[in-house]
Amino acid sequence: MTELLNSNQAKPLYQIVADTILEQIARGDFSPGERLPSESDLVNRYGVGRNTVRHALSELADTGAIRTVHGVGSFVDQARFSKSANFLLGFSQEMAQSGKAASNQVLESRIIPADPFLARRLQIQLGAEVVFIHRVRMLNGEPVATERAYLPHRLCPGILAHDFETASLYQVLSSEYNMKPDHAEQEIVAELASDEVSRLLDLTQPAVVLVFHRETFTADDRVIEYVDSEFRGDRFQFYTYLKADGGQQPLVFQRSLIGGSQQEE
Repeated sequence: MTELLNSNQAKPLYQIVADTILEQIARGDFSPGERLPSESDLVNRYGVGRNTVRHALSELADTGAIRTVHGVGSFVDQARFSKSANFLLGFSQEMAQSGKAASNQVLESRIIPADPFLARRLQIQLGAEVVFIHRVRMLNGEPVATERAYLPHRLCPGILAHDFETASLYQVLSSEYNMKPDHAEQEIVAELASDEVSRLLDLTQPAVVLVFHRETFTADDRVIEYVDSEFRGDRFQFYTYLKADGGQQPLVFQRSLIGGSQQEE
């Protein structure tokens, strides 16, 4: 470790230790869920002070690489998938761009009548036909999100003839119905997972999920989709690009308290 420290003097010492631990995690020296060596062991291993080790562990915890349990130790966290909150992309499309193998399990797909909540969200008449698709999203075979999508059937008649375990909903809407999703209003909140969501996502309760509610529009402002989704909080991190504005008021997603619980494609 002394040679490594001497060759990286441009970096703060704690950062060198943190980067070294990250490299060991990437190599598989430490597996997801495995407890890291104690602070004393790390001090001896890297030949640095205890404060340096603590700073390095704090840095790793802030980035989500490890989690620290007070009085127990630090553990390698499960890998988190990065997902953008800037762009309106289908789940499979975005994961494919990141080199992830995405798949779907369709739990239910049918036509339902619009209740007052859906009629308002989809801007259709009460009782009008709504396409309902309930799916579990998976990455590398692991369930990571649930999704309930609602679409006005009059805009996409016969769409349930497609197999949405393999087909992309957004691609089908664009290519067969000329209904390309253009923009959306989206709300994200953190909630405790319900019993059903915990079962579908293989979570041990209590568990936190990131809940999405989204209305998706075409370029001419027709609502093509309303979605409720739950994403595993331990498997995703969301990022966005922020820029100072000269005073324009942002769109506010005003969701009615009527009805219960998004995501995409």
